[in-house]
Amino acid sequence: MSKFIQLHLLTSYAPSNLNRDDLGRPKTARMGGSERLRVSSQSLKRNWRCSDLFEQALAGHIGMRSKRFGEQLRLQLTTKGVNDKKAFEWASAIAGQFGKLKKDSVEIEQLAHISPTEQKAAFALLDKLVAEDRAPTTDELALLTSTTTAVDIAMFGRMLASSPEYNIEAACQVAHAISVHSVAVEDDYFTAVDDLNDGLDDRGASHIGESGFAAALFYSYICIDKELLVENLAGDLELANKAIAALVEAAVKVSPKGKQNSFASRAYASFVLAEKGNQQPRSLSVAFLKPVFGDDQAAEAIRKLREQADNFDRVYGACADSRAELNAVTGEGNFNELVAFIAD
Repeated sequence: MSKFIQLHLLTSYAPSNLNRDDLGRPKTARMGGSERLRVSSQSLKRNWRCSDLFEQALAGHIGMRSKRFGEQLRLQLTTKGVNDKKAFEWASAIAGQFGKLKKDSVEIEQLAHISPTEQKAAFALLDKLVAEDRAPTTDELALLTSTTTAVDIAMFGRMLASSPEYNIEAACQVAHAISVHSVAVEDDYFTAVDDLNDGLDDRGASHIGESGFAAALFYSYICIDKELLVENLAGDLELANKAIAALVEAAVKVSPKGKQNSFASRAYASFVLAEKGNQQPRSLSVAFLKPVFGDDQAAEAIRKLREQADNFDRVYGACADSRAELNAVTGEGNFNELVAFIAD
């Protein structure tokens, strides 16, 4: 079994604002001396793990990331007839296992990633407490596990500041997607018209606004430590392979949701280079330190990506044991075969 799986993707998005900064404008970064469009890794991972593709493929194996688990527990107790004081105390005791609680609240201070197994154990404990009309014991509150059946936790990790022994190291690393060429963020000036305004007294617009946007061809990089993923999943190789296949499909097909109703900038990856091996991973982003120019940027970006992979091999020796490609620009390759290669 190859230890590392690396994915290099090129995806073209039409005018869009997929991932906004604090001012509502598309995120950017400077690279190679020029301004580039950027989509954060947090945005990418959130959209993948919450996509229909991912959830359907891995139903029952996806965790919940929330501060509000304690409120779910408290409501469950009150629904079962437990008085407010006991419900608060019992829910606080259980929710507090997943993180420090806010003062006089059952809400956890930080987002906690809770596996389906841990959720079931917590609700099973609630039923026991209600049946026996008592508070939980210290032993019963040992709900956390250091391995998981939640593939999103196994892939993207979990950090519990108050219980570091139950932290789970991420088996999947995702880079910020960045444009292979320089960009200029533009402003879309728009107006809205009131349908009930007949224009006889007021010919003006009912709303005026502007929204930043840009278009770009993005390079994305994903690295999966398959051995660590299997370890995080308590040795379940079959589940690990299903998780990898689902992640690949989501990464290739799922677009970030930002401003999609305004721009409808949906895209599949135009090019995917997959690599497997035990060698130390490396990104190919250096291929785009010099921005891609010209009339055929997709073909040029693919050429530069391949050339950079070859150059790494030339100076360091083979950086992967095996490779596979999908090229939707030229119609070469097969997606199902690519997924089978990666998840094997």
